[in-house]
Amino acid sequence: MFRRPVIAALLAVGLSVVQSQESYSDCHSHGTVEYCFGPDGEETAISTHSSVSSTTDGPAAVAASTTTSAQTSSVTGCHSHGSDVYCIDGAGEEVLVSLTATPTGELPAEYTGCHSHGDETFCLDPDGNEVEIVSEAAASEEDHEGHSHSDEDHAESAGDAGENCHFHAGVEHCVGSGASESEESAEGSHCGIRQRDYDIGLRVGTLFVVLAGSAISVGLPILFTKLPFKRINDVAMTIVRQFGTGVIIATGYVHLYTHASLMFTNECLGELDYEPTTSAIVMAGIFLAFLTEYIGHRVIAAHSGQKGSRTTVPHPGSVDSESGVKPPSGTSSQDHEQGATVAHFGHHHHDIHYDPYDKLPVYVMEAGVLFHSILIGLTLVVAGDSFYRTLLVVIVFHQFFEGLALGSRIALLPEPIFPNKLIMGLAYAIITPLGMAIGLGVLHTFNGNDRSTIIAIGTLDALSAGILMWIGLVEMWARDWILDGDLKNASPGKVAIGGTSLIAGLVLMSLLGKWA
Repeated sequence: MFRRPVIAALLAVGLSVVQSQESYSDCHSHGTVEYCFGPDGEETAISTHSSVSSTTDGPAAVAASTTTSAQTSSVTGCHSHGSDVYCIDGAGEEVLVSLTATPTGELPAEYTGCHSHGDETFCLDPDGNEVEIVSEAAASEEDHEGHSHSDEDHAESAGDAGENCHFHAGVEHCVGSGASESEESAEGSHCGIRQRDYDIGLRVGTLFVVLAGSAISVGLPILFTKLPFKRINDVAMTIVRQFGTGVIIATGYVHLYTHASLMFTNECLGELDYEPTTSAIVMAGIFLAFLTEYIGHRVIAAHSGQKGSRTTVPHPGSVDSESGVKPPSGTSSQDHEQGATVAHFGHHHHDIHYDPYDKLPVYVMEAGVLFHSILIGLTLVVAGDSFYRTLLVVIVFHQFFEGLALGSRIALLPEPIFPNKLIMGLAYAIITPLGMAIGLGVLHTFNGNDRSTIIAIGTLDALSAGILMWIGLVEMWARDWILDGDLKNASPGKVAIGGTSLIAGLVLMSLLGKWA
């Protein structure tokens, strides 16, 4: 009775030991330690090579190390994709077999004895050698990292296709796609000189295109005043003058103010201690334009012995075009002398008396235009070939519209074409090509993202914006429509023509601001 339970217990223990030993499978070595998978699927250190003799019938137990579960016991259905070997794991997913060398013989159909070490999975080939098994996602990531350097080289050679690059006033700004903006800024990798190919012949040829377009645009309004058709001249000059007013205002606000703001927010400049720097410099430009005019008026008044008031003096014998009434012919000799100097659309007329005070706004306006026109020429030439043609078309239209605006004001100055009007017109015609010539000279050394360059261009753009804002709003828009201009009390038809032209100038020049 007593011996049966004891025998049964001993038999159970013995069977358990035998089953436990027989249940170890896929044994393999790592260094001097042999590992097997137990019945629970866990990898267990069984013995060291030094403790295992050739006569050992079963694995000798040693202290087990920390183990992890194998993802799969084997990978099958192995096949090639080019020089890479892929297999199917136990979950049916395709995995990459990481081989140190491409198999020269027949490709194994499967790899067995798969096991894990940390986050890495290994299997055994038919010769008992370990190979690493990599998931498809991990393989894709490694492939991306492996090609990152060559991709960067390709992006550089292809015009920085791997970066987000754009131009403002012809100056290129790039933000790398492979790093955060803070990292890019810290490294300054996109703030250096960007070497690229330039079509020199194209740039030299288009210099003359810009020269011709600028000369034609500034000269046309001056020629209009010499045509013998008063009514046509009157309408044409109203259109050109008001269109030019819109162009000057849009240039100041949409082009120059925006460009200056972009310069002073450029990452290569660094963080500004005074954030409204752009607005402050624009305000300084407005004040300088006002101060120049005010001092000029005082100086002229002091030399002429006048109070500095602007007067409207009818020319003897002229007829009011609006009312058809002939003004009194009885005038003093002083009035007659002043009236003889009145020039309006090439005729003596009563609408506006252009005295020496009226020259100042035109001079100040030209100074503001010349400042930024030379920058336009410089930054046009240094733009990359991929953007050059687009930017060129925009700049040609920009300079043409601005030339009409400036020419319409030069044309009405009370003096002959030679020499002053000619000199002013030529100065505008050659200033942008001069900037282009300077750009050609520094083509391979100019860095639009250099700190000193950013400050210089941003400051000049902001000052020019302020000057053109003052001229456009006060001396052109307000003067023509509210103060003492010919549209203050004009007929409804003339008001409609002038208003339409003004809006056209504002809209078209603002539209060009999308590209330049």
